[in-house]
Amino acid sequence: MPRIAYVNGRYVRHADAAVHIEDRGFVFADAVYEVCQVQRGFIVDLTRHLDRLDRSLSEIRIRPPMPRAALSGIMRQVLRRNHVVNGMVYLQVTRGVAKRDHVFPSPDVRASLVVTAKSLNPAVNAAKYATGITAITVEDNRWGRVDIKTVGLLPNVLARQQAKEAGAQEAIFVDGEGNVTEGGATNLWIVDKAGNLVTRPADHGILSGITRRTLLDVAERLGLPVTERRFSVAEMLEAREIFVTGATTICLPVVSVDGVTIANGHPGMTAQKIREAFFAVAEKTAI
Repeated sequence: MPRIAYVNGRYVRHADAAVHIEDRGFVFADAVYEVCQVQRGFIVDLTRHLDRLDRSLSEIRIRPPMPRAALSGIMRQVLRRNHVVNGMVYLQVTRGVAKRDHVFPSPDVRASLVVTAKSLNPAVNAAKYATGITAITVEDNRWGRVDIKTVGLLPNVLARQQAKEAGAQEAIFVDGEGNVTEGGATNLWIVDKAGNLVTRPADHGILSGITRRTLLDVAERLGLPVTERRFSVAEMLEAREIFVTGATTICLPVVSVDGVTIANGHPGMTAQKIREAFFAVAEKTAI
């Protein structure tokens, strides 16, 4: 069964899906995107993802391509056509197709919309949960508005490639003051020496992850103390636990950073508790 994508009003074979060469997402990275986890036949935290999409569009002044109800209907249709039960759905909105010019095109130019979906094997994440992953630290050289979920991810791409070449699975950005910001494709958390969950505040220095927001709800449900503050690389390396959060991985333990073993070198219990409670707390929208 071929994969199916939605491109600007049409459901097409994934292999045949295409956008115009002057689409501003291709030319300028003038676009935003969202990725939603799909688990057990439900889209996880759809409302929060669409809220963030609306914010991203507003921040870079792109008009939504359609009403929210229509967009969520397309997302569910793409998932059904691809028979996804566990996996992800990706959507991208660009400013549209226009002659190459840095300034915005005419208001008559319609935004472009692409939606794709694919299945993911839960066993892959389960193996990572059991062993944890390793990471490296890198300089945070991204632009100052990483709170907007744009497709301009070249620094993230280079950081994660650097991690791969070092034999690690994630890159951890560090700001000019020596404080941790977030992962190349994740938000980052530690359990400090006092047993508190700590993560950087969701200001302009990090992306306000949807999984991050729901994890705050999970922590409250479990009675886990949470502090949103900045923390240094040194404090991170001395933490009881480190884990990263993202839509497709939920809560993934980090057992080594820059070759330094974290705690006893094994995934911690806090990450496990959060992960086990996450699906019960998260919003679930049936496909």
